[in-house]
Amino acid sequence: MKSNIEIENSVNIQNICNIAEKAGIESEEVIPCGDYKAKISLDIIQRIKGRKNGKLILVTTINPTSEGEGKTTVTIGLAQALTKLGKKTMLGIREPSLGPIMGLKGGATGGGYSQVIPMTDINLHFTGDMHAITSANNLLSSLLDNHIHHGDEFHIDQRYIVFPRVLDISDRALRNVVVGLGGPFDGVPHEDSFSITPASEIMAILCLSENLIDLKERLSKIIVAYTYDNKPITSNDLKAVGAMSVLLKESIKPNLVQTIEGTPAFIHGGPFANIAHGTSSIISTKIGLNLADYFITEAGFGSELGAEKFFNIVCRTGNFKPDAVVMVVSIRALKHHGRGDDVISIKNGLKNLDKHLENITLFGVPIIVGINHFNSDKNEEIDIVEKYCESKNIPVALVDVWQQGGEGGIELAGKLINLIHNKKSKFRYLYDLEIPVKEKINIIAKKMYGADRVIYTIAAEKDIKLCSNQCLDKLPICVAKTQYSLSDDSNLLGRPKDFKITVNNIKFSAGAGFLVPMTGKITTMPGLPAKPASERMYIDNNGNIYGLD
Repeated sequence: MKSNIEIENSVNIQNICNIAEKAGIESEEVIPCGDYKAKISLDIIQRIKGRKNGKLILVTTINPTSEGEGKTTVTIGLAQALTKLGKKTMLGIREPSLGPIMGLKGGATGGGYSQVIPMTDINLHFTGDMHAITSANNLLSSLLDNHIHHGDEFHIDQRYIVFPRVLDISDRALRNVVVGLGGPFDGVPHEDSFSITPASEIMAILCLSENLIDLKERLSKIIVAYTYDNKPITSNDLKAVGAMSVLLKESIKPNLVQTIEGTPAFIHGGPFANIAHGTSSIISTKIGLNLADYFITEAGFGSELGAEKFFNIVCRTGNFKPDAVVMVVSIRALKHHGRGDDVISIKNGLKNLDKHLENITLFGVPIIVGINHFNSDKNEEIDIVEKYCESKNIPVALVDVWQQGGEGGIELAGKLINLIHNKKSKFRYLYDLEIPVKEKINIIAKKMYGADRVIYTIAAEKDIKLCSNQCLDKLPICVAKTQYSLSDDSNLLGRPKDFKITVNNIKFSAGAGFLVPMTGKITTMPGLPAKPASERMYIDNNGNIYGLD
């Protein structure tokens, strides 16, 4: 099998204007960034407003292994398969982050014959959105420190600066730092922190904004620090909103690319799902739904993270009603959750799949299982999963889009169409926004994770009281939790029981419009593994890049 780059180089990539025309985007709405990628003008929103929405399909998965289970690859392959069946289809996925690319997982543009291209551009600097978000974030941090340096009119308590700087690289050494050292001309010393850019509140704001007006309104609500009498200081107080909006004026426009087979694809925004809400932008999703008969999107990690947040946060904000869910599962992941490498471990691992299927039913959305095929899979192993799904009366399809492209997803696409037309979605939210913060967290922990109780630290209790005092207690919940387990302990595999969730503190993302309970050992700045993927990357003397697969 060729590498991803070799496969990309073997196909005739189409000019992005041709892809836009195929999607129904007019030439004056296309802002080319070279020949193969483009920004799309927000003017399109008014032109297509009022059209009937296409079908919205969410792709999610069980708790993944550290290598991932091919959710993005299946998302891309499914879109290609629907196109082969004559359906007008688009997909929307997140922009890759350099942290995972240079760390453990490598590239994030799919794989094999189901990838989005130009793969190298997308995986690296793409259209500059990550840079713009990082710059807007760090401008706000700089303005805060500048305000303190020049007299501190607001009397900010420097122990309660809550807005971190960001960087789109995994660097554990920056999690907790001290800034302002060097003397009176170099600022006021205080503790600070760094998060990775996909965990930035500004990333979430960009992805949840409806338009430029909404973007500016959300930016104005960002809480950066508190005074000594617990008054929140916002970006609006620091007169930062105008300049931040200027930095983000191009980033709010969706990015259009194509799949290996020429299916139009939006890649816009990249919030992590184990820290932030984990889905691409509302703007690109709304445009895609107005343009296509079928719009396929994905949510990061398992159903208890990305999918739950998509349903309870994104669908609320964007007024979306998903028509179906594709649950991606691999034999490899089932063995991992069954703690073995045989048939028995697969059967034990099905307990994890069982919980994720249960999670989706809580939202009333029809579901189909896609078994992402790996070359190492045996027929008897696949039979176990298929028979399990049949016993649950859940449609299931074997997927081989990595090797076969859209052709390898025809079975899944056909069964998905049949599911959508024969089983109407009865979508509902998991909780009401009006109930207390603790009750919302408890519902998520108990119903989605299977926890029997939630423990709150003293710091978390203080945060809950503070958010109530500031009238932020009616916001939805965006739990930060490990992706490797249904619990907040990555070592608890399968479907654990009799466990607790520990909420250490709660971050207020007032601009994004959600509260972030920090659980277990989760951090907003990942670290690199002992052997990062970056060690395998190089560029030859002719400019060809290797190791970015």
